[in-house]
Formats: sequence, C-alpha cells, structure tokens
Amino acid sequence: MRKPIIAANWKMFKTRDEALFFVLKVSEDMPDNELVDTVIFPQAPMLRCLITRQGEELKIGAQNLYYEDEGAYTGEISGPLLKSYNVDYVLIGHSERRQHFSETDEDVNKKIKAAIRNDLLPIVCVGENLSDREKGNTNKLLEKQVKKAFKDISAIDMKNIVIAYEPIWAIGTGKTATAKQADEACGFIRDIIKNLYGDVVAGDIRIQYGGSVKPENIDELIAQENIDGALIGGASLDPEKFIKMANAPLKLINKNI
Repeated sequence: MRKPIIAANWKMFKTRDEALFFVLKVSEDMPDNELVDTVIFPQAPMLRCLITRQGEELKIGAQNLYYEDEGAYTGEISGPLLKSYNVDYVLIGHSERRQHFSETDEDVNKKIKAAIRNDLLPIVCVGENLSDREKGNTNKLLEKQVKKAFKDISAIDMKNIVIAYEPIWAIGTGKTATAKQADEACGFIRDIIKNLYGDVVAGDIRIQYGGSVKPENIDELIAQENIDGALIGGASLDPEKFIKMANAPLKLINKNI
C-alpha cells in the first residue's frame, strides 16, 4: 500500500489569524506521518508563521513557485526562498493557474525542474474540463499533460513527485467524479507513468484525486486501487472537516494490517 497523502489547498482564503487558529486547532489531531502525509497549502505570506507552528505531523506547502531561481520577476516566488522557509511541498500546474494565469504544459515542466533543483516535493496537477470529458478526450488530454510535464525528469526524481488528478469540471462546482471515474483516470495516469518509467516507478508513485472532496465521499474515493489520497479545496477550510479527512486513510490502513 502506497503511503496516503491528504492535502488542503486553501487557495486565496483565510487571513493570518484565521490560518494560525486553524493550524493550532488541527495539528495535534493529525495522523502519524509515518502512516499518512498531511499538507496545507496557504497563501504565500502565511508560510513563515505557519511553519513555526505546524507541529510534528503536519507539513506546509506553497501554492506556486517560479521556474527561475532569481531575477527581475516582480510578484513571483522563488524555489530558494521557499526552501529557506523550510517549505516541504509545492503545488504545480493547478487548473486555476492554467486557466487564470495562462500556465502551459511547458511552464509546468520548468516549474517541476525548479522544485527538484531546490529539494521541494512537487504535487503536479493534471485534469480535463467538462468539454473534453463529454467529447471523450479525457485520456488524450491526460497523456499530453503528463508527458509534457515530466519531459526530461529522471526516474529517480519521479519517486519524490505526487500527481493530483483534478477534473476541472469537479473543482468548486459541487460535482464529484464517481469513485469509478476517478479511479479509471488515476489508473490511466499510472499506465502512462509505467510506459515512461517502468513498473517500479508506476507502482510507487502516489496519485491523488481532487475535485469537491468532502468528509461524505473521501472514504469511497481513497479506497480505490489507484487513488492514494486527496487534494481538497473548499472542505479543507473547516478544521473539523479537515481532521476527519486527514484521518480517513487510517481506516484503510487498519483494515489491511
């Protein structure tokens, strides 16, 4: 069984005080990180204050980074800066970055390389919109995104990467891919990785599902063969809900012991 990873993408929500209250409330109720990885992705100005208060089990990640390590890039965040803050994870290629800020597959590839270069653990997002799903183009699009994202990324570096399958039509809409749909897409992504890197990497790489995940559906989703956790948006803003979802994988772990 691959180690589950439950991540909270707060997007552009929470003030500093709200974020501190949240982290202090949940940190003691996080599962042992030997069993489950838990990560929160806050807005960038909160990183420093949360990292000093996160507790032993909870990790803090950044929602974005730029692909150059320094330079005249006003408003961007560098990998070396994130590393100096002891950030662990970074989100790359989220659909909202692609949609609102015109990030391309090539940008995603360069950002993955920047994360690796700075010893950050990337969670790389891929997924189709409703039109692609309805036209039957899901697999074609996923294959394109995955192959371009991991161009020139070594098998060794792939072992430190997480992939998040996030169907765009299910993000913030209240719609959720069925467990079967999510597992099929994650399984297809795993097959692409197998073709690129072989059985070992494909068997080891963790693939999350993201898209209107909540306490009511997380158990069914993460019970699927190819789903190794969840990237959670709106429901992760509530500390009680996040505690429930962070601990959900323990049911599967205890069942398999």
